[in-house]
Amino acid sequence: MKDFAALFTALDQTTKTSVKTAALAEYFAAAPEDDKIWTIALLSGRRPRRAITTTKLREWAAERAGIPLWLFEACYPVVGDLSETIALVLPAPTTRIEKSLSDWIATLRGLDNAEEETRKAAILDAWDGLPPIERFVFNKLITGGWRMGVSQKLMTRALAKATGIEEAELTHRLMGDWSPDNVTWDSLIEAPDPTADLSRPYPFYLAYQLEGATEDQGDVADWLAERKWDGIRGQLILRGGERFLWSRGEDLMTDRFPEFAQLIDFLPPGTVIDGEVLAYDRDAEAPLSFNKLQPRIGRKTVPKKLLADAPCILMAYDLLEWHGVDIRQTPLIDRRTILADALSDLSPDLPIRLSPRVEGESWEDLAEARAISREIGAEGLMLKRLSAPYLAGRKKGDWWKWKVDPLTIDAVMIYAQAGSGRRATLYTDFTFAVWNGNDLVPFTKAYSGLTDAEFREITAWVRKNTTDRFGPVRAVKPHHVFEIAFEGIQASPRHKSGVALRFPRMARWRKDKPLQEANTLDDLNAMLAEYG
Repeated sequence: MKDFAALFTALDQTTKTSVKTAALAEYFAAAPEDDKIWTIALLSGRRPRRAITTTKLREWAAERAGIPLWLFEACYPVVGDLSETIALVLPAPTTRIEKSLSDWIATLRGLDNAEEETRKAAILDAWDGLPPIERFVFNKLITGGWRMGVSQKLMTRALAKATGIEEAELTHRLMGDWSPDNVTWDSLIEAPDPTADLSRPYPFYLAYQLEGATEDQGDVADWLAERKWDGIRGQLILRGGERFLWSRGEDLMTDRFPEFAQLIDFLPPGTVIDGEVLAYDRDAEAPLSFNKLQPRIGRKTVPKKLLADAPCILMAYDLLEWHGVDIRQTPLIDRRTILADALSDLSPDLPIRLSPRVEGESWEDLAEARAISREIGAEGLMLKRLSAPYLAGRKKGDWWKWKVDPLTIDAVMIYAQAGSGRRATLYTDFTFAVWNGNDLVPFTKAYSGLTDAEFREITAWVRKNTTDRFGPVRAVKPHHVFEIAFEGIQASPRHKSGVALRFPRMARWRKDKPLQEANTLDDLNAMLAEYG
């Protein structure tokens, strides 16, 4: 644990990517293999299941510190991090416990089914045997709240530096359904055949929002334009007579979309397709709204009624593997030709479609096609250079998102809540309302879009204009108007307003607009009728 805590400290004390990469590479070169595997798992979101609730941790920490719980709770938002708050209030350790990172994780996992008194005793003993920084890291292992400023890309770069293995190769090896319980350092990192795991997907290629004018991209004939649909980006993998469906966030979704099983009979083994999972009206040959797809996202099993209410297809964008051969370095124009040929003779009853090319002889033609995106349920266009390979991660130059401008509405801030982490002392999470006659009806929350200076300014105002408190939430005097931007709107019986927004954020603080000129619920319903 001492070495991992030192790594955590080194990463926490710098914002320089080169320094973080060097610290990680040094750690990966020297740490025990079990600890290295768990470090990779923690930094890539594969965390052990939480054995103890944060409520109990707060109670036990206050008790051990000899302070009332209300005082601990008052300290927590000031510090901004539960693990750090606990580490700060506890008395100095009276002994020293030496365990590795993997040993401490094994200890915590062994408490899963233990009685509360046993769990409490184990946690108190650990707190009493660890110096402050290791105690802090230990608390992080319990809560799972890792924020080390390390992206998976940075971690992979450090692994490449430590092992001499190509970064792109390591990126692929770290994908898929693995955990420290079913891999070793050798099988995950050093093994020569990363495709031995049949289910392993390829790293997704991601695009940036288009920068500058389309004309800056050169000849329009060099580009493939496609609709950017609002679904779930996924990779369909057909290998060894089995199928696997992975989301972009590395969530294995196979069981949620059983209709894709039939594709095993029509596409060859060793096929990997990148596409968008969409709820789809096969009679109209058109995608349905994301609202139709959403009920299937969180399901482990899908009942027949839901299958009938939200039939899905894979809108196929790209072909990454064909007959077991990785073809990502093949130019897009050739990959698409193979994909089109593979899908050309398939029955329309099968749940897959080739993403149609949006035709245009000029950038102006494509701009006109983009302008109708929202009317057909799309978010805009994707632009992909026909000569480009399929890369890993977010890159600039060959793939661009050309999204339509967001919808906007002016709304009144009525509630505020403090943020977390470095924003724990600022009010950053707000609830907004629109007018319904003489009443303000809440309809959305937003927490991004303002500068740090604006957050400080609104925080000072909230503190002076609080009218009521509901736990951490403050009701404030209706006064400030904000322009709320969002990507879509849909009916929602769960909300008092009857609507729900997709990706709401604060576009700007409308200090120029008086309270009475904020938008109305009728305005929202008009948007719902047009775009919902």
